[in-house]
Amino acid sequence: MSNLATTDPEIAHIIRKEMERQRDGLELIASENMVSRAVLEAMGSVMTNKYAEGYPGKRYYGGCEFHDMAENLARDRLKELFGAQHANVQPHSGTQANMAVYFATMKLGELMLSMKLSQGGHLSHGSPVSFTGQFYRVAQYGVDPESETLDYGVVDEMARKEKPAIIVCGASAYPRIIDFKAFQEIADSVDAYCMADIAHIAGLVASGIHPTSVGVTDFTTTTTHKTLRGPRGGAIMCNSEYAQIIDKAVFPGMQGGPLMHTITAKAVCFKEALQPSFKDYNRQIVKNAKALAETLLEMNLRLVSGGTDNHLILLDLNNLGITGLEAEQALGRAHITVNKNTIPNEQRSPFVTSGLRVGTPAVTSRGMKEEEMHQIGEWIGMIVRDIHNDALIKKIGRDVTLMSSKFPLYPE
Repeated sequence: MSNLATTDPEIAHIIRKEMERQRDGLELIASENMVSRAVLEAMGSVMTNKYAEGYPGKRYYGGCEFHDMAENLARDRLKELFGAQHANVQPHSGTQANMAVYFATMKLGELMLSMKLSQGGHLSHGSPVSFTGQFYRVAQYGVDPESETLDYGVVDEMARKEKPAIIVCGASAYPRIIDFKAFQEIADSVDAYCMADIAHIAGLVASGIHPTSVGVTDFTTTTTHKTLRGPRGGAIMCNSEYAQIIDKAVFPGMQGGPLMHTITAKAVCFKEALQPSFKDYNRQIVKNAKALAETLLEMNLRLVSGGTDNHLILLDLNNLGITGLEAEQALGRAHITVNKNTIPNEQRSPFVTSGLRVGTPAVTSRGMKEEEMHQIGEWIGMIVRDIHNDALIKKIGRDVTLMSSKFPLYPE
């Protein structure tokens, strides 16, 4: 970073400190990951210098021949990765991918049926503070109060009663398998579209670990930076019959110039995900999550739904008498980064919460396996049961840094 250090030493210092934070701690936020050096290089390339409004072969600017090549590679690789007929890689984020599907399929004021944010859904699935809750009418399903898993019979009943224009499935804090085929069948029964948001589990889906939504639901949206381990961005997949309405909704309907440095990095990410080692990586993510969940249960902590089938775990802290915010802050002092999260039947503010969301993609990217997960689970259990014990937290913090040093963020 010699050029940056000379031009803007303040920003260079901030980046160095962030690098140290990532290097010396444990990143357990389920929606975060560590990209490869190749992805970083693509993100920081000259591809950022060019406007490329439109699509390959149909740009509004000259000089886009190499950007066309990069975007075509990204689209073709994404289609190969998921077996999709059509892919759009221009959405700047997962929320904008969702927005494009809504704009393509719904009129203002029509109704969507989606999962409640407090029970595992996402802001862009109809939350009143999101554009979705302001542009559309929303009916929402949750999880069964006993099993804390999806009840497809309840979703079916709601769909028949509400007659939505679209049914949204997928989640940001749901630790169990989602039956996308069941959602599409429910949507078909009420003449609605069905959109699966697989942002969190895209890598698991691409690896065959979680059942796919691609070619099953009408539309599939995803981010590219979670279990796909790519740059921050979004993508949409659908059958060819919907290609035109999706592409039109993205551009010119919702966005102008695409972020070509990001699309170039997406192409790199998709190539990495097509390698056999990527399946092994995602299998290890789930093995690690299950090992971590097992240890947390042994520490007598309560897990929403009793465990996990994917990359994340949701802890219910109510029986400990502490909030998610307090637990997040205490773990942070030991260099363990997690996020407070709402849980089913949440009684607290989303700024406080009664739960914690913990995920294994980033630590798995560093090479950690079940042995490390058992140790991390013990550390989490010790801290959340004694959040004011500064001596304990400092000791664990030293142990965390020692463990992290054995798994370099970017090995030379």
